[in-house]
Amino acid sequence: MQLKSISRELALLLLGQVKKKDTNKVNLESLLSKAIESLTQHWREQLDSCASQLEKANKELLDSEFQEDFGVLIKSRNHLKTCLIDSENILNCLSESIELPKLLGLVDQKEIRDEALKRVHLVIEKQDKIDQNLDSVMEGWRLKRLPRIDRDILRLAMVDLIDFNTPTAVTCNEAVNLANRYSDDQGRRMINGVLRKLQNSTLKLNLK
Repeated sequence: MQLKSISRELALLLLGQVKKKDTNKVNLESLLSKAIESLTQHWREQLDSCASQLEKANKELLDSEFQEDFGVLIKSRNHLKTCLIDSENILNCLSESIELPKLLGLVDQKEIRDEALKRVHLVIEKQDKIDQNLDSVMEGWRLKRLPRIDRDILRLAMVDLIDFNTPTAVTCNEAVNLANRYSDDQGRRMINGVLRKLQNSTLKLNLK
């Protein structure tokens, strides 16, 4: 994982923990630990939910085998199949999240720390202007209606474009990668759509 990609991911994890009034006293190690703990708890809850649904679907399937209603059997099998797919998706996300402790081990590297914090500060300092620019390409939708994680992914993309002069294609690719790791299907579609409009827009973005 490249340095800039790591700093981007750290910045995303930190943004979910930082408020505007706290920007001058950010403790990277402490906040990152909390972010990892929060994500771990999230996936633990998701796994518990899947386990419960799998147990329920399996019971329905067993019960349906004693019935002559073929429709009930098909319904139970489809339910079980859906639960298995959901479990697979969660396990894939967990597999990717195993890399997070590696990030924690990298926070002592000054360049990564500094760049992650710079991204966080830029997003917070220019948030109103960033949000206005994003709203301008979100036809029929508003940024504030998106989940926090999706908003922060898009905000970091704007900082990449304007303050870090990152090529548009690279910016979009990095944002999509973060969306794949931390957002859901709906969020990924929305982020992809906004990034495409941003990429094709002739809007002169000025956050300086």
